[in-house]
Amino acid sequence: MSAAAGDDLETRRKRLLYRSVYRGNKENDILLGQFARAHIAAFDASELDQYERLLAVGDNEIYDWVSGKVAVPPESDTPVVRKLLAFRVRF
Repeated sequence: MSAAAGDDLETRRKRLLYRSVYRGNKENDILLGQFARAHIAAFDASELDQYERLLAVGDNEIYDWVSGKVAVPPESDTPVVRKLLAFRVRF
């Protein structure tokens, strides 16, 4: 990986961390902020893509998935979402 590619990934990580912490829904700010701090540094480009798609989902939907009220739809069931669901247990 070139230095420029590494910089691009690092810029994406910082942007996604910011978006995780400042969602607008306090519960998700805390959950996603802590999750991102714990995992985002190790995410590769594919996982960052998955996480970015997760952040495009509405707060209420994410909360329902994490709380177990609603099953994660198949199109959203990614390894990153599974990591988030496992993370909530420790949260």
